Amino acid sequence: MEEIINRVANSPLKTFDLEEIYPEGKRVVFDVKDWLFEEIILKEKDFRESVSNHDWTQYKNCFVAVSCSADAIIPSWALMLVASELTPFANKVVIGDLELLETVIYQELISFLDVKDFANKPVIIKGCANKPIPNSAFAFLIAKLQPIVKSIMFGEACSTVPLFKLKK
Repeated sequence: MEEIINRVANSPLKTFDLEEIYPEGKRVVFDVKDWLFEEIILKEKDFRESVSNHDWTQYKNCFVAVSCSADAIIPSWALMLVASELTPFANKVVIGDLELLETVIYQELISFLDVKDFANKPVIIKGCANKPIPNSAFAFLIAKLQPIVKSIMFGEACSTVPLFKLKK
């Protein structure tokens, strides 16, 4: 009987799974609508009082997106004030939604990645994930890898879609 050889494991092929660098920590949307008068008007004195009385420690080690779900015009300083209170406690604060939060997280993670082990190798970017990986993270990863790799494919080793191949 002939021995089964795993050619993928023996190849120079490298797999990159964005899920492996996903930072653990609770994701939170901080909605300022509850601090608005009738959920439409920001009264500065009342807003600042709400900010002063809020327990910010509950966001320790969280990733926070500051936004307003009400159809109200919110001055930038109000969201910035909330962000300034969150910053000492949260791992990351953005003014926007959860998708922007994940985008910013991945942009920072990928910018600091050491990718020298991928140099001159064919790379598969794994596609399936159980965590919320924004599509922009794939673009950030391609921009980081493309200058140094031989090729980039997307999917799983058994079925990949070619995306980039270094021209000789």
